[in-house]
Amino acid sequence: MSTQQDHIVRGFKATLVARAVYMLSSALLMLVLARFLLDPQGYGDLYWAISILAIIQLFADVGLGKSAARYISEYNEKDPGQIPHLLRSTIIYKLIVVSVVAYALLLFHDEIATMLGEPSAAPFLAAGVLYIVVKSFQTFAQISFQGFNELGYSAAVQAIGGATRLVFAVGFVLLGFGALGALFGYIVGYALAGAFGLGILYVKFYREYDTADIYEEGLSKRLLKYSVPLTATRSANVLDKQIDTFLVGVFLSSTAVGFYTLGKQITDFVLAPAESLGFTISPNFGEYKANGELEEARRIYESSLTNTLLLYVPAAAGLAIVADPFISLAFPSYEGAIPVLQALTAFIVLQAITNLTSDSLDYLGRAQARAVAKGGTAAANFGLNLVFIPAMGVVGAAIATVITHSVYVAVNLYVVHSELSLRVRHLARTMGLIFGITGVMAVAVLIVTPMVSSFPMLIAAIALGAATWAVLAVVSGLVDPGEVRSVLG
Repeated sequence: MSTQQDHIVRGFKATLVARAVYMLSSALLMLVLARFLLDPQGYGDLYWAISILAIIQLFADVGLGKSAARYISEYNEKDPGQIPHLLRSTIIYKLIVVSVVAYALLLFHDEIATMLGEPSAAPFLAAGVLYIVVKSFQTFAQISFQGFNELGYSAAVQAIGGATRLVFAVGFVLLGFGALGALFGYIVGYALAGAFGLGILYVKFYREYDTADIYEEGLSKRLLKYSVPLTATRSANVLDKQIDTFLVGVFLSSTAVGFYTLGKQITDFVLAPAESLGFTISPNFGEYKANGELEEARRIYESSLTNTLLLYVPAAAGLAIVADPFISLAFPSYEGAIPVLQALTAFIVLQAITNLTSDSLDYLGRAQARAVAKGGTAAANFGLNLVFIPAMGVVGAAIATVITHSVYVAVNLYVVHSELSLRVRHLARTMGLIFGITGVMAVAVLIVTPMVSSFPMLIAAIALGAATWAVLAVVSGLVDPGEVRSVLG
C-alpha cells in the first residue's frame, strides 16, 4: 500500500469511527425521543423547526468555510505562511455575516412564525439564534481540518457534537422541557464541539505557522469569490435536504413531518460510511491536480466508487425489503414512515455516490459546475414537492427527492469524467456484477422476511442477506479478503 493510500485509509478510519460515534448517538437520540419521550407530533415539531433553521443558516454560513478549506489545502503545499492570513480573514468575514443573520432572526422570529402559519414555532426560532451561531462555527472548524487534511481532528469535532447533543437533548426533555428542550440540547452539543474545534485550530495550526510578512495580493478576494459558487451549492444542497421536510409541515402536519423525518434519519445512518470516505479522499484531489497526478486521482476515484456501489446497492435493496418489519418493531407509533423509507432506499444509492463525488469536485476546482447542477435540481425538487406532496402525501416528498437527485448524480459523474477520464466500460461491467449480486441477495431476504415477527428474527434475516452478499462479492472477485484484512489491520 502506497504512502498516499495509507494516509487515506487512516483518515477514513478516523472519520468512520467519529461518524460511527455521531451516528450511534444520533440513533440513540432518535430511538429515545421517538419511541419513549416524544409523540410523532412533538418529534415533527422539533425537526420542522430544525429544517427552518437550516434554511435560515444558509445566510449565516455562505460558502466561506469550504472556500477557506480549498485554499488551505492549496497553500499548505505552496506557501504555508499565507494560512494564518486566510484563517483570520475567514473568521472576520464569518463573524460579520453570522452576527447580521442572528440579529435579524432575533428581531423577526415572531413575524416569521406567524408568516409560516405556526405561531407556536416562535420559541423554537428564538432559540434558533443560538443554534445558528454555534452550528456555524462548529461546521467551520470541522471543514477547516479537512482542508489541512487532518481528519482526526475533524472527526473528533463531529463525535463530540454528536455525543454531547445526545446527553443534553435527552436530559432537557427528561427535565420536562419537551421538544424545545431537545433543541437546546442540540445547541449545547454544537457549542461544546465548536469550542473544542476552534481551540485546536488556534493552538495546533494557527500558532504553528510562520506567518508571511505580506498577505498575498488578491488572495482575500479570491477567498470571497470562490465562496460564491460554494454558497450556491450549499444553498441548493440544504434546500434540497430541508425544503421537503419544511413543505411536508406546511401542506400536511407535524405528525407527517415526524414520519418523514424518521425515514430520512434512517437513510442518514446507512449513508455514514460513504460520507466518511468522500470526506476523507476529497482533499487529496486538490493535491493531485496541483501536482499533475490525474491518473492517480482517477484510480482512487474509480476504486472508491466501485466499493461504494458494491456496499450500497445491495444495502438499499435489503432495507427496502425489511423496512416494514423494522419500523413496526422499532417504532410502533411510526408505521406511516414505512413507505417513506422504502421510497428513499433509491435515494441511498444516489446519495452515496454524491457523498463520494461532490466534495471532490470542489477540490478539483469545479465548484461552479456543481453549483449550477445543484441549483437546477434543487429548484426542480422544490417544484415537484409542491405538486407531489398535496397529491401523494408524505411519500410524494420522497419520490420528488429521488427523481431530482438522479439528475444531479448524473451531472456530477459527467463532470468528474471530464476531469479524470473515467473508464466507463470497466465501470459498467462492474455495475453488472453488483446488480447480479444484489438480485441473488434480495431473493434470499424476500424468502425469509414474511416470517419476521421479532428482533432476533429480523437480525437473522439481515445476517442472511449480509452473508449471501459477502460470499458472492468474494467469489466474483470484487472483494479481496486479503485487502480487507490489510485495511482493517
